[in-house]
Amino acid sequence: MPSRSRLAAVALALATPAAAAPVLVAPDPAAHKVSIAVDGKPFTDYRFEPDLRKPVLFPLRTARGTIITRGAPLEPRPGEPTDHPHHVGSWLTYGNVNGVDIWNKKGDIRQRAISRAEGGKDRGVLEIEADWLDAAGQPMLAESTRFVFRGDTALRAFDRVTTLTAAAARVLFKDSKEGMFGLRVAKPLHGDGKPGETGVYRSSEGVTGKAVWGTRARWMLLAGRVEDEDVTIAVFDHPKNVNHPTYWHARTYGLFAANPLGQKDFDKAKGELNFALEPGKSVTFRYRVLIISGPYAPEQADAEFQRFAKEDP
Repeated sequence: MPSRSRLAAVALALATPAAAAPVLVAPDPAAHKVSIAVDGKPFTDYRFEPDLRKPVLFPLRTARGTIITRGAPLEPRPGEPTDHPHHVGSWLTYGNVNGVDIWNKKGDIRQRAISRAEGGKDRGVLEIEADWLDAAGQPMLAESTRFVFRGDTALRAFDRVTTLTAAAARVLFKDSKEGMFGLRVAKPLHGDGKPGETGVYRSSEGVTGKAVWGTRARWMLLAGRVEDEDVTIAVFDHPKNVNHPTYWHARTYGLFAANPLGQKDFDKAKGELNFALEPGKSVTFRYRVLIISGPYAPEQADAEFQRFAKEDP
């Protein structure tokens, strides 16, 4: 049972949030990126170089500037694993879209336009348009995504709200574990017990470690130590998302992903979901990511989930 002092500390943290910091959103079309800074410090870049084959946020940093995403393949670091080169920063893709494996870069998500890039005193907004292409380069889905960035002295955060609209033909998202909203974290946040690895998962349902894979949960925490900083990454699934609470394709080798559409691969007893969109129809996926400098209690995650659930991002 939690001690009174721990409960008091959690209550204080919930009651006294830090003041939000100003956010700068700076497009650089020639470099195929948009740079995001919080309180004058780099947070992340939205990158859409054509050879990436999908837009990504890379790298992601804490409020102290510690990078919590893997460097490879864009900025390899000594001693870092280079497996799964399609795991870059943070992204949203899927492994079977009308038979096309966009997760593994057999099809492309092609940036079309930046429709809004706006900083502010307590948040920044980036809105983009993109197309999901099949192996022949033909559009299957139109994507509209809004990112909202914010932070304070101990927090960096972003919401990703992505609407996908079927083009001229029906689009089938056949069940696949390879999806959907993901991050690839730095090696110190791995949890396989190798030297220097400190990461531990915990779900909203109390599941921990490797056992979280394939389970359903409203939120997931990954806590560990990167360089000399204690870090917690929290990812929240919005209750309006398809098949909420999501399944988690979260691995101790560094992949941290929420996948609402891979039902059969995670729970064969449930059977296939095979989510589909008819021509012109849309679906919206909403996620929140917090990168906290320091510990983050499950009670805090529950409170944040309730805040997120009341919003309609």
